[in-house]
Amino acid sequence: MAQRTVLVVLLDGVQSLDVTGPVEVFTGAETQTPGSYRIRTASLDGAAVRTSSGLTVVPDAALTEAAPEPHTLLVPGGQGTRRPDPELVEWLRAHGPRAGRLVSVCTGAILLAEAGLLDGHRATTHWAYCDKLARDHPAVEVDPDPIYVRDGQLSTSAGVTSGIDLALALVEEDLGRDVALTVARHLVVFLRRPGNQAQFSAQLAAQTARREPLREVQQWITEHPEGDLGVEALAARAALSPRHFARAFQAETGTTPGRYVDRVRLEHARRLLEDTGDGVAEVSRASGYGTPEAMRRAFLKALGATPAEYRRRFRPAAVGRPG
Repeated sequence: MAQRTVLVVLLDGVQSLDVTGPVEVFTGAETQTPGSYRIRTASLDGAAVRTSSGLTVVPDAALTEAAPEPHTLLVPGGQGTRRPDPELVEWLRAHGPRAGRLVSVCTGAILLAEAGLLDGHRATTHWAYCDKLARDHPAVEVDPDPIYVRDGQLSTSAGVTSGIDLALALVEEDLGRDVALTVARHLVVFLRRPGNQAQFSAQLAAQTARREPLREVQQWITEHPEGDLGVEALAARAALSPRHFARAFQAETGTTPGRYVDRVRLEHARRLLEDTGDGVAEVSRASGYGTPEAMRRAFLKALGATPAEYRRRFRPAAVGRPG
């Protein structure tokens, strides 16, 4: 098995977890499968860098001395990406295309975009910077929702901990699910967050309504996904007419009642598939879909996978199989 070099770029103002999270994943995989990875860190001049939290990180080398064509070139984010260093951008422009796999964590995507490496590709970054990335780089197809995006040999991830999810996905691609799952267990994280999982849950993605009756309806939806969640029933709970309720709910939460319900039900079904051994029919009833076919259609539309496929891929091994 050929050893894969993972080169992590360091810069002043980097987010420390953007670096250490993926490094811990690749190092854990190397421990499980000796000879699989060689992890190297490098700054422009080889000097130590100060992270956004004040930690000092000493690199292995200068970028000019690092592996010229690494298997994986990883660019982390942080405050240091807000004013990209022109010299670093030029280095990425020259060396990024030579990497077998190009990866960014959080706002590291901004550096890749500045170097022209995201043009014509689908990418994501931290939710707070997706609009900026799309505005400043119209040739990039920015998807603000997923925690990470894979587009050929290019992989970009959202904020901070999503870099761990992406690194686990890369290890699974390289060495198989068993190794990635073992690493995840050692790090006490779940190997189950797919890339198309949203950066926010339904409750976080939507704004919290200002008025108490609407907030209570939001909570009711979350606690009763299997209930009657049609506009008429929800409007009655808020003591409003259906038309007034629908307008007020969208105005105060930023989404329609129907979309909010759809997202809550999908999240509830995913949790049951991941955390329990309940059968698909039981999960569909408990999540408000009514029938397995209705849930299947919802999963295919939102996730591109059937409930059974989702469960096979993302349920931890410790959860028993459905009877």
